[in-house]
Amino acid sequence: MELLRIAPVADELAARFTAAGHCLYLVGGSVRDALLGRLGTDLDFTTDARPDAIQAILAGWADAVWDTGIAFGTVGATRAGIQCEITTFRADRYDRVSRNPDVVFGDTVEGDLARRDFTVNAMAVKLPLRDHGRFVDPHDGVAALARRELDTPATPEESFADDPLRMLRAARFVSQLGFTLAPRVREALVAMAGEIRRITVERVSAELSKLLLGANPRAGVELMVDTGLAEHVLPEVPAMRLEIDEHHQHKDVYTHSLIVLEQAIALEDGEPDLVLRLAALLHDIGKPATRRHDPAGGVSFHHHEVVGAKLVRKRLRALRYPTRVIDEVATLVFLHLRFHGYGGGEWTDSAVRRYVTDAGELLPRLHKLVRADCTTRNRRKALALQRTYDDLESRIERIRAEEDLAAVRPDLDGNAIMELLGLPPGPLVGQAWRHLKEVRLDRGPLSRQEAEVVLRRWAQDNLGS
Repeated sequence: MELLRIAPVADELAARFTAAGHCLYLVGGSVRDALLGRLGTDLDFTTDARPDAIQAILAGWADAVWDTGIAFGTVGATRAGIQCEITTFRADRYDRVSRNPDVVFGDTVEGDLARRDFTVNAMAVKLPLRDHGRFVDPHDGVAALARRELDTPATPEESFADDPLRMLRAARFVSQLGFTLAPRVREALVAMAGEIRRITVERVSAELSKLLLGANPRAGVELMVDTGLAEHVLPEVPAMRLEIDEHHQHKDVYTHSLIVLEQAIALEDGEPDLVLRLAALLHDIGKPATRRHDPAGGVSFHHHEVVGAKLVRKRLRALRYPTRVIDEVATLVFLHLRFHGYGGGEWTDSAVRRYVTDAGELLPRLHKLVRADCTTRNRRKALALQRTYDDLESRIERIRAEEDLAAVRPDLDGNAIMELLGLPPGPLVGQAWRHLKEVRLDRGPLSRQEAEVVLRRWAQDNLGS
């Protein structure tokens, strides 16, 4: 059983609490995950001991102790590679204006479980385990877990009013664990979706990232869109439902984007990739703003990748994602359509170099995104696109073998430019450097003599010398 793996540390900890006259329970997500066979090394405990007593009990036992959550009754510790968070029984009251509760400590484990988000997280096991710990499940969490169903200990209206972030957590559990929502929970989510605006954007983006990194983010996104929650978190995604993609007329842009997300995930090698998944989901969000109907009845979305990249930056900034994530997702969205100009291999080597240089370190992700963006049901067309991209990748590797594409830079550096033209440091040196880089991209590596000729010709045209 999963609990046996953590029994030594859990029982040691329980013995210390018992000796101090307190009880200790494994609780919440740790119990849920143990029953699902996916218990990790981060464990949650609850106790009747107050925070200062918890600290005293941990002293001399834990490898490290921290109190960053002590205002909420939580003390953290590590022991033998296992991270423990021990929280005093809570009986909080919420003002229902913000998400922050008035922290009130409780006296019973049953009272603590009643305030938790979902019944599958409202179970506890009394420790020590060696005494066949008592299982506490006042809200039938085991039955809900067997049904893979999310329900709430209190009414969902009360639960979501107390903490609207629980609505987004529901979508996250749908993605991570394959749960469905009890009918009353879905109804409450639809009615109360706007309450998510009470939550700080940092907490919203943290839950959104966990959702997107789950095993089935499509299901989580669909729940957000179907219940109206996405209108307040990622409104650009439901906006795509009305846009028919001229390249994929059998599906709307929203459905197409969900399929691209799934196909991009299938191409991942290793850990889930948040940047790739965000780019796959959002790569076509510029289409609603660029939709145009032509007289023949067709639809076009010219430059939607340019508009989309700007919208990505605006939305991810609003959600306060790190600058690196914003830049990388926006770059992938901006570049995702460029391959469609490759045709039957008509690109020059210069165009291939620019593709590689503009993508930079994102090139492996761009490869995945472009391949995932093919969702046509026409097998012949899909195979043709695949072969064409295979050809582009082969050309990239051929040119990479001949040149150092990872470090494409001018054949003369700034010092050489200043020496040859007699220029002091300044913007003119930068202009000359950029010109040489453009020539390098167009023509490939130049000899020193060829580069000097190019530089002197630029100087004659731009400096009058």
